[in-house]
This record gives sequence, structure tokens and C-alpha cells, in this order.
Amino acid sequence: MDYGFTTAAYVVAAVLFILSLGGLSGQESAKRAVWYGIAGMALAVAATLYGPGAGNWLISVVMIAIGGAIGWVVAQRVQMTEMPQLVAAMHSLVGLAAVFIGFNTHLELVRVLAMDEAARAALDGFAAVVAHKTGVEVTILRVETFLGIFIGAVTFTGSVIAYGKLAGKVDGKAKKLPGGHVLNAGAAILSVVMLGVYLQSGSSLALIAMTLAALFIGYHLIMGIGGADMPVVVSMLNSYSGWAAAAIGFSLSNDLLIVVGALVGSSGAILSYIMCKAMNRSFISVILGGFGGTTGPAMEIAGEQIAIDTEGVAAALNDADSVIIIPGYGMAVAQAQQSVSELTRKLRARGKTVRFAIHPVAGRLPGHMNVLLAEAKVPYDIVLEMDEINEDFPSTDVAIVIGSNDIVNPAAQEDPNSPIAGMPVLECWKAKQVFVSKRGQGTGYSGIENPLFYKENTRMFYGDAKKSLDALLPLID
Repeated sequence: MDYGFTTAAYVVAAVLFILSLGGLSGQESAKRAVWYGIAGMALAVAATLYGPGAGNWLISVVMIAIGGAIGWVVAQRVQMTEMPQLVAAMHSLVGLAAVFIGFNTHLELVRVLAMDEAARAALDGFAAVVAHKTGVEVTILRVETFLGIFIGAVTFTGSVIAYGKLAGKVDGKAKKLPGGHVLNAGAAILSVVMLGVYLQSGSSLALIAMTLAALFIGYHLIMGIGGADMPVVVSMLNSYSGWAAAAIGFSLSNDLLIVVGALVGSSGAILSYIMCKAMNRSFISVILGGFGGTTGPAMEIAGEQIAIDTEGVAAALNDADSVIIIPGYGMAVAQAQQSVSELTRKLRARGKTVRFAIHPVAGRLPGHMNVLLAEAKVPYDIVLEMDEINEDFPSTDVAIVIGSNDIVNPAAQEDPNSPIAGMPVLECWKAKQVFVSKRGQGTGYSGIENPLFYKENTRMFYGDAKKSLDALLPLID
């Protein structure tokens, strides 16, 4: 097969992936960016199938057909509320693929090194590439394989646990085994020792021992992180999956896999940093410390939650000149984005200023709320980030909180013992009136009580968000 065609196709695919990644940073360009990604991936798969070392056409086509069919079914069935756990599940598959490819590389390396010179001369494909490596290059290949398997194994079990927590199948609270971080450190040290053994002997047992240690690290690391930090964890696992792919790309001498892995790894790391900064937390404290540590008793909350009916909310909105809506995961669960969009349309048609305030970690996935609002045709120019709108709450007549909790919790500023102390939040309590739409009086995903619900200017609009808003719409005049 022609190396030139494959190389050229890989370059074009890499450019398309870069354009896709750049376009995803803006709502208006995101849809076009997705098509760039689709085109790039289709070209990459075609070039790989056509390129050097290609074979087993029937198996390749069958696997592509099966994978495509499963992807189609999943895309049709998964709701937007389930998107965070779907992303975590996809990361686990990338990690598992890295582990399998790494072991396959190891087995091929063992097989080729056991051959004599005459037998090596007859090899083709990846085996031929391995056969021509010098001693130093073989050592480098072993390091690449080792790293690919290690990162892939951590990503696999970490993503599985993240999926379980996001889907409610695993307790969202931070939990560690007796010994805590010592166990993680011990597993990491064992992995380093196994790297030395593997480089010296090429032992399969060393590789297996490291894989088991890495699987444990992924499991125990994410189990020790609470639900409120899950958005950061998903972004972090996205980064891990990219670095695993890049490491395997080096092992396979696949330039495109290296480039794509580096793009995914670096973008995931940058996003994790941005989110940690938005939460006023260090990346290390999130990953190693987890969520939920306190230094003393939480501040007592005085007062009571006062409910309001649909007519009361409608009257306040009809009298208001400016409204800020704060969407959260509860809006996604209730699938209320269309009702929110209709409420926005009716209020704006009456000359009222309506804007949306989006916290960087709203929902359970970066950009979760932006996607939902875009799906509901909410104009992009009225959807603002926290830093752009936070100072406008004091001059706002009504703030409506729909299914948000931790991101509007004043305890972050008022209670130094709160688990979210120091975390920047949307200061909606500074508005003249605050209406909170939520199902009941329970705490949010992190399990922290919210003083906002007890403030004098706050009224609780209990009930399913979609049903509540649908009942509200006819009363807006």
C-alpha cells in the first residue's frame, strides 16, 4: 500500500480534528465543528484500512459495522441528562482499547525477538517494524507500551466508577479503603518497580502486575472523589484517555494517533484546569483529596423555606423589568429546556431583559447547560458565563434558579467550614427576588445544605420543573 497517501490523509485528518476542537469552543461554531470531526474520523479510518499493513478486510468491515450500529443505537436512546455518564463510558472504552493494544504490542515484541534473522526478514506489517528496531529502540518501545497500558488501565476503571457515580449506580460520596492515599502511593511505587523489571527482562508477569496496580489506582482514585467534583473528573479522564492513545500511537508508530491523543490529552487537561480555577480548587486537591473535607462544624442555618405558587411567580415576572435564569442539572432531568425557552420568548416579547447565567460546572459535564439551551433554540447572545453576569444580580428584579444547588450556594462565601468554601458561585441572592424551582427540600448532588433557600427574598417554587413552567406560561401577560 502507498505510504504517501496514508501520510497525506493523516495530515488532512489532523487538520480537521484541530478545526473541530477549535470550533467546539463556541456555541455558534459547534455544529460545524462536529462535522469537521466526523469527516476527520472517517478519513482517518479509511486511510488506516487502506494504508500499509492493512489486511483482514472482512473482520475490519464487520467490526466497523458492529461498532457503528451500537453507536447509532446508543445515540438514539441516550437522553441529554445521561450524556455525562455516556462520556465517562466512552472514556472507559478508550482506556480498555489502550490496554489491549499494549498487550498485543508486547506479545508481538516477544514473538519477534524470539525469531532468528532469517525469519525476521520475511515479516511484514507491524512485526517488520519491530524486527528492524535496535536494542535502544526496543527499550523505548517497551516504555511506550508500559505507559500506554498503565494510563489506559487507570482510565478504564476510573471511568467505570465515574459512570457509576453519575448514573447513580455507585454511591456519589467520597469513599476510600483503610489506608487511603497510602494504598494509591503503594500501587504507584509497585508500578514504577515493575517498569524497571519489564525494561530489564521483558517479563509478562511484570506487565500484568503493573496492570492490576493501575486498575486499582483508577478504581480507588475515583471512589475517593465526591459527586460535586465529577465534572472535573470526567474532564480529567478525557485527558487520560488522550494520553493513553498518544502513548499507544508511539508504540504503533501511528502519527495520527499521536497527534489526536495529544490534542485530546492537552485539551482535557486545560479544561480541567479551567474548571478547577472556577471552583477555586487546585487540581491536585480535587484528584488526591476528593470533595467533602471540612475543618469544623458547618454554619447553622436560621429561618425556614417559604413556598410560592404559580400565580405568585407569574405576578412577579409580569412586574419585573430584568430577569436572570440559572439552569442546573434539575432542568436537564425534567427536560424543561423547551419550556424555559418558551418562557424566555414570552418575557422578551413583552420588552423584558432576560439573560441566562451559566456556572462553569453547572450540570454534570462541562458545557452541559449550554448544549441544552442551544437545543431549545435559546439565543446565544443572552447566555452568559458567571464572570460576565455575576455583578449584575444586585440590579436584577428576579432571579430564577431551575434545578441548581451548589453553584448558587452562599455558604461558599459565608461558611469557612463548608466543603465548598471559597468556590466562586452565582450570587443570585443579591437579586431583589429569587425563585427556586426544585422537586422538594432535599440537598443537591453533593449533599450540602443551601442557605439560599432560607433567605428572606427567596421563595421555593416546588414541583417538577417542566410541569411548573408549563403551568406558569399561560399566566405571563
